[in-house]
Amino acid sequence: MAADITHVIFDVDGLIVGAEKLIRHLHHHKVPIAVATGSDKWGFAKKTASHAELFTLFHHAVCASDDPDVKHGKPAPDCFLVCAGRFPDAPKPDQVLVLEDAPNGAEAGLNAGMHVVWVPDPRADRSSLGGRVDQVLDSLEQFVPEKFGLPPYNAS
Repeated sequence: MAADITHVIFDVDGLIVGAEKLIRHLHHHKVPIAVATGSDKWGFAKKTASHAELFTLFHHAVCASDDPDVKHGKPAPDCFLVCAGRFPDAPKPDQVLVLEDAPNGAEAGLNAGMHVVWVPDPRADRSSLGGRVDQVLDSLEQFVPEKFGLPPYNAS
């Protein structure tokens, strides 16, 4: 399943288990990371306020609900394509890994031509996307970065 991932886009509602470790790891290894959320700026600020320091590690955030460049909400690919386009080197979609918790968001990542790891709510129907996303996890604690060509956790 190894892929040449160069950038990672998160859309996880708040901080799900394992996200902080992964965010700090990717930032430490200079892997560009960003947030693409369906929320508006106010909602995003409210959700992330208790983790403000952690969110300074992201290159940028796209809040689809009030971003003028995002014309269509998820499951349209706009949010993720706009987010990827705001990295200085604007990676190709197949170089981007989307970490997503919502079915519409996972669908949006697929529609953008990006790799998708879906971390659904335990009550979600996994059959809807299970065979189409790159991986379905119960928790980001199960994420193995090197499966996507990213630095392993044990790298210095």
